Amino acid sequence: MSADTALAAPRRHQPIDRGSSIGLLLVALPVLLLAWLIVYPIFSAVVGTIFVRGPDGATDLTFASYRFFFTDGYSLANLWMTLWTTAVCGTLLLAIGFPIALYLRFSQGRLAAYVQALAIFPMFVPSIILAYALIRTVGPNGTVDLLLNAVGLPKLRTPYLTPWGPVIGLVWDNLPLTVLMLTAGLSSVSNSAVEAARDVGARPLRVFVSIILPRMGNSMLVTASFAVLGIFSAFTLPYVLGPASPEMMGPFMQRTFADMNDPLDAMTQAVITFGFCLVFGIFYIRSIARNREARP
Repeated sequence: MSADTALAAPRRHQPIDRGSSIGLLLVALPVLLLAWLIVYPIFSAVVGTIFVRGPDGATDLTFASYRFFFTDGYSLANLWMTLWTTAVCGTLLLAIGFPIALYLRFSQGRLAAYVQALAIFPMFVPSIILAYALIRTVGPNGTVDLLLNAVGLPKLRTPYLTPWGPVIGLVWDNLPLTVLMLTAGLSSVSNSAVEAARDVGARPLRVFVSIILPRMGNSMLVTASFAVLGIFSAFTLPYVLGPASPEMMGPFMQRTFADMNDPLDAMTQAVITFGFCLVFGIFYIRSIARNREARP
């Protein structure tokens, strides 16, 4: 065997995986767009709030904007308002969406189809239309007030322009996605497992606790993560339905940037908001990674 043949022999055992190369080319453009439109603005915002140009034109490393945020009572009140609204909406979404998903998963017939249609209907209603409908329904002198007045009952204490206004709107707006994701998670619960438990005398509560709930932990975590990410960064419904003070972070950032003409503080508020959302995003990524590892 010649030297050239000996050198060329190992190359025959290194096939080129063209499928993986084509796959990398297909995802290259979306990854570049993701880096350009999302990753770069995030790093740019973080750097822009830390390295600030001073009056003398020099760029200094400073955390003054973050120090101001976490020592300002009004900013902390807005952050607490956002956290409270997110926690309440997330809890209500799971409490309302899970029974609906259970019913849709284990029910058949026309009534189940109607329930599914009603649960998904808010997905096709724009947020501004939803806000207007809520104002006309439960707002001052709205439909509910007119009906109560017609039968001689006292007026309803409206949730409009109170902390409960955004809660009602955000729960209604995020309910379709919650129901769809929980219903998809319930598809992993086989009918044979439920029927076997019933055959040995398990009551509905025991079936739920021992068979359904253990298989829904991951789906509930993913659903909660999506709900939190959507609610924490919401703008339209909190801006229209919520109180002027305290306000959620979305309207707070817009007012700081547009009304107060303070881009640095608005960018700082955006970075802090992103930091809280990043925590729940990590939960979602870990959940997806565990699902991939569990697959055969």
